[in-house]
Amino acid sequence: MARCRWAPSSVQRGTLRMTRSSSFIEAHYGIATTRFRVMSDTSVKVPGPDGTPVPSTRNMQASTPNGTGVPTYFRKGFGLKSEIQSELASDYTGHLVDLLKDRDYTLTVDDLTIRLAKEFGFCYGVERAVEYAYQARKKFPDRTIYLAGEIIHNPHVNSKLQAMGITFLMPEKAGSGKAEAGSGGAAGGHIDFGGVKAEDVVILPAFGVTITDFEILRQIGCVMVDTTCGSVLNVWKRVESYARDGFTSLIHGKYYHEETRATASQAEKYEGGQYFIVRTMDEAGLVCDFIEGRLSAGALMERFAHAASPNFDPARDLKRIGVANQTTMLARESLAIGELIGQSMTRAHGPEYARENFRTFDTICSATQERQDAVVELLREPLDVMVVVGGYNSSNTLSLAALCSESVRTFHVEDADDINPASGVIRHRPLGSKEEVESSDWLPAAGPLRIGITAGASTPNNKIGEAVGRIFASRGIDPKTIQ
Repeated sequence: MARCRWAPSSVQRGTLRMTRSSSFIEAHYGIATTRFRVMSDTSVKVPGPDGTPVPSTRNMQASTPNGTGVPTYFRKGFGLKSEIQSELASDYTGHLVDLLKDRDYTLTVDDLTIRLAKEFGFCYGVERAVEYAYQARKKFPDRTIYLAGEIIHNPHVNSKLQAMGITFLMPEKAGSGKAEAGSGGAAGGHIDFGGVKAEDVVILPAFGVTITDFEILRQIGCVMVDTTCGSVLNVWKRVESYARDGFTSLIHGKYYHEETRATASQAEKYEGGQYFIVRTMDEAGLVCDFIEGRLSAGALMERFAHAASPNFDPARDLKRIGVANQTTMLARESLAIGELIGQSMTRAHGPEYARENFRTFDTICSATQERQDAVVELLREPLDVMVVVGGYNSSNTLSLAALCSESVRTFHVEDADDINPASGVIRHRPLGSKEEVESSDWLPAAGPLRIGITAGASTPNNKIGEAVGRIFASRGIDPKTIQ
């Protein structure tokens, strides 16, 4: 049975076991009796180092607002998979990807070889989310259907859903100066559900939504189709347990990201629950500077006011820390941040204090880890160029691009259309940039060439296959002739 520990070398993954009951996620939103089993969390509700009592849970129990008893919450789809399967297949499968898999992830034509990472593209959670959105449209053909943000971070998939008549309710952008009511200090992220009626349908994305947004929708009484990924639920459970035991959740993630906002809101299920979000090792280092007395509370909050819970007091709220993460971050960095914070608490307060008041677990999702591991394996080979396909706002895709950029010339494209065989130009976004650029010299005109390709967990196979086809076409090879 796994124990809390901060040394990444001893972190064990996959120790949380859940039942498949739809009530599991309802428990995280506080609307039903919890039915799950925790096989690894040996934490107990102990007082804080200053004797402070265990925080009490907020009363989040809910009843059906209209009292009709008619189900309005769906987590397991509608049993329509067979009816929408052909449509899904035509939208998202790729012939060249199938060929690559059949040929040991390698296609060679003339002097051009393309190598595909062995783990790539759609993960189970994404497949499920997209499938449930298609099922919802089939189930409710005459109803207005909304989506709380983007289903996943892929422009092609989101465009398909919009073409099906699903209306996107986009969250307020970070930096607008407004904070999401009841959901922390991070600027932006609020979704306006003012136009949603009880007879409407709202799809919750794979990232999940905040407990505040969920409660708003529950009060409206609309149908909710919940596609929240199971890996995200694992992190929610961890953050909830931290808040229950009086620990602040220090979250490795992007404060403006939908998943991180939803995860941070789980801390608010307990009175006094707190969170603090860091994106990089450097930002985690600033937390260490405060813990060890090198940085004042005021200076810390001046930097992180947008990324901490309301009324966050470092002197009070950084005494007990539990580390969690956005599931799509770079795994090695999440582990390193946990180690860094644990060592800092040990230096500041001693090993016994750290053992009692610091916790960390590896909550990177398995699909994210597998895709990162596959890229690392592929990069051991000699490659001339690496192409990463996926949304520019996809965290797991950005992590893949970051790994590749360390070893080989890398081009991150959002869509296959960014590769133009006719002009020889590729439109891409360099790592760390917020703007696209065009490169005309990305492929040599002649000579042997080995190109690696991978894709984020929200990229469908057809777009990966189209990218492969366009790479071949850029060297004068008609992809239709590849059999």
